[in-house]
Amino acid sequence: MSEEYGPDFVTVTDDEGNEFELEHLGTLEHKGKEYMAFVPADMDEEDEDFGLILLQVIEQDGEELLADIDDENELNEVYDRFMEDLFAEEDEEE
Repeated sequence: MSEEYGPDFVTVTDDEGNEFELEHLGTLEHKGKEYMAFVPADMDEEDEDFGLILLQVIEQDGEELLADIDDENELNEVYDRFMEDLFAEEDEEE
């Protein structure tokens, strides 16, 4: 993902109607599915609750939506792939 024009932000709404602004870190395909990684836009990196948010891109009624990853094994695999990609990009920059 190019940082040439700055970070990308999205606003998501949870099941209870609460809105959250997230910074999009990257997108990857894994086992034929598309996933996106985010961090909360308003969270301090020094905060102990700071963490990566992984969501699956699904299509519903012809519209792309973001959904939770319910399967723990799938979540762990996607997390590992994103970590590999993120650290590989850091190593290339150094």
